[in-house]
Amino acid sequence: MIRRLMAEWLGTFSLLATVIGSGITAERLAGGNIAIALLGNTIPTGAILMVLILVFRPISGAHFNPAVTLVFAIRKEITVRDSIYYVLAQVSGGIAGVLIAHVMFDIPLIYPSTTVREGMGQWVGEFVATFGLIGTILGCQKNRSDALPYAVGLYIIAAYWFTSSTSFANPAVTIARGFSNTFAGILPNDVAAFVAVQLVAAVIATFFFHWLFDEGKSVI
Repeated sequence: MIRRLMAEWLGTFSLLATVIGSGITAERLAGGNIAIALLGNTIPTGAILMVLILVFRPISGAHFNPAVTLVFAIRKEITVRDSIYYVLAQVSGGIAGVLIAHVMFDIPLIYPSTTVREGMGQWVGEFVATFGLIGTILGCQKNRSDALPYAVGLYIIAAYWFTSSTSFANPAVTIARGFSNTFAGILPNDVAAFVAVQLVAAVIATFFFHWLFDEGKSVI
């Protein structure tokens, strides 16, 4: 269990260090072009997800995401107790990843975001992003397990661009990004709504894709 939790902590740490660090670099180099900055944030995020899943999946399953852990808890592929430990590791690892990015780029360690991300459009975007992410994971797990790291990375790259929220799709990522007033940040007051939508989308996706893939036995 200690190795599994360390894998989840380190994986989420690395993910957030990449999200925030690449966002800072992209914004600094883009010369005010938001599209270029977003592209510079998108590609490293998708790339690191592929790497992290390949490295840590044999140890912990490479969730790095409380919504994903919730899905596997519903499916009884992880116990409730272990899922709680996973979520704690993910959230703490994500916050630590943000802080190390601040240190690397000489930004104040405690630097809460002021970027407003609220409203129906943003929430629908998060629902779509999370629903699609869970579908990608469950579909690959059932049909092409070997392709899962690449599918998840590519899905996130796409979802950054086709969703209004730029696809947080991860409560640990959302919470951690509230600590960073940088390109990838989110106002702390907006975090709760994003997380709620992500968790609802994950639950609905669990049951929908169980039915769609005709897995037979009850999901619970």
